[in-house]
Amino acid sequence: MLELYGTRNCPYTAELRADLEWRGESFIEYDVELDDEALRRMLELTEGRRMVPVLVKEGRVVQTGWQGRGCYV
Repeated sequence: MLELYGTRNCPYTAELRADLEWRGESFIEYDVELDDEALRRMLELTEGRRMVPVLVKEGRVVQTGWQGRGCYV
């Protein structure tokens, strides 16, 4: 299962979400602006980097940003 960490106001989170849905990928999404625990997990996984979206598979970051762009939180 994939985990998507992002924010509702980040267009790159929306673009990555749409891509995952288009490809039929199953994922759980966390909004790090609304969920303090999700923000803590994301910062732990990214070694303190505050850019979204972050895509995690099996506890490892597989992608940060979308097509070289992202939003800072």
